[in-house]
Amino acid sequence: MFRLDSTIRAACAAAFVSVAGSTLLPTLVQAADALPAAPLAAASLPAGAIAVVNGVNITQVQLDEAVRVAVQLAHQPDSPQLRQALKQQLIARELFRQNAEEAGYGAKPEVQQAMEQAKANAETQLYLKDNVRPDAVSDAQLKARYDEIVAMLGKQEYKPRIIVVPDAATATTVLAQLRSGQAFDALARQFSKAPSALAGGELPWVSFRTPAEEGRTQGLPLPIAQAMSKLPVGGVTSQAVALGKDGPYAILKVDAIRPTQVPAFDQAKETIRQQLQALATEKAAAQFTAGLAKSATILQ
Repeated sequence: MFRLDSTIRAACAAAFVSVAGSTLLPTLVQAADALPAAPLAAASLPAGAIAVVNGVNITQVQLDEAVRVAVQLAHQPDSPQLRQALKQQLIARELFRQNAEEAGYGAKPEVQQAMEQAKANAETQLYLKDNVRPDAVSDAQLKARYDEIVAMLGKQEYKPRIIVVPDAATATTVLAQLRSGQAFDALARQFSKAPSALAGGELPWVSFRTPAEEGRTQGLPLPIAQAMSKLPVGGVTSQAVALGKDGPYAILKVDAIRPTQVPAFDQAKETIRQQLQALATEKAAAQFTAGLAKSATILQ
């Protein structure tokens, strides 16, 4: 039997989550475990195929795409073990598909609705790709943005962690557990609603001039930047930081402080280009949408 270790399982989950949905992942993993490690027959495979399931080819292209997603999302290195695990899951998925088709699941309303949604999404994405034309980002814009960012940097930078909770009661619970000796990263994984929760609340290095000013905090909410700048290394906010009148609330920890390290323009320009290009695409999409709306009849 082919058994998957924990790191391979995590990578496989990342590779298939966009295809099968997270609720199916345990089934795929168990199905892969149940498959034989080697084919029962040694017949030669068709060109471009890595397996054949009841006459249906599973292609090298499919496997390469699954590997690409696993490497990108799970940070799992490409390896023969990963490829074997993903191949087994592709085989399991094809077995599920064939039997579902034979059982008439293709005609179920839920499936038809999902097919229509997938078709609409694909049509929309391709249409926008062909018709939304953002302005190119110039070298002068890159340098201007680089200079703007550098001008906002302070003398030191912080390596923070954050726990974001929806209400004051939860914030009080988290603070009490921190005072009792619970680890910040474990509480972040348990309670935080921020995207950084799975990483134990860890955020990237950040620098800003102090005292912190609105719009000059590298994207951080001003109350968070103000609280962060007052903490020593290892320090945790004694009270939750309110991010709005009725929440959410943030609890901060500073893991490290160091002199600000300013990357050279050549090191930073590609990242800046991606950010500016994304903004240009948003602007072009908004303008394109407004143009379509002018000639449409829309009732709300």
